[in-house]
Amino acid sequence: MIKKESRNSMREVRHARVRAKVFGTTAVPRLCVYRSNSNIYAQIIDDENGTTLVSASSLELKLKANNKETATKVGETIAERASKAGIKKVVFDRGGYQYHGRVEALADAARNKGLEF
Repeated sequence: MIKKESRNSMREVRHARVRAKVFGTTAVPRLCVYRSNSNIYAQIIDDENGTTLVSASSLELKLKANNKETATKVGETIAERASKAGIKKVVFDRGGYQYHGRVEALADAARNKGLEF
C-alpha cells in the first residue's frame, strides 16, 4: 500500500516554493495568510527585519463562522490596521493555499479597503 502525503505537508512544500520568490521588504512588506480548520489568520511581515508589523485573525475578532464572510472581515481589519501603520503596498503570500474561497475573499476585502498588491 502506498502512503499518501498529508494535505498540510503538501501545502508546506507549495508554501516553500512560493516563499523562494516572495519576499517582504521594509518598503513593501508581505501579507501572509494562514487558514486552519476553524479560523483564518493574516499577518503583514517585514522579512528584512523578521518582524510582524500588523496582524488580524478570526480568533481575535471572536468570529465563530468559518466562511467567506469571516475571511472578508479579517481582510478588512488587516487593511485598516495597515493603513493606520502607514502601509499602502504589500506582496501577497497565499501560504500554499489555492487562491480560492476564503483566501480570495480575504485578499479582495483587503484590496477594497485600500491595500495595493
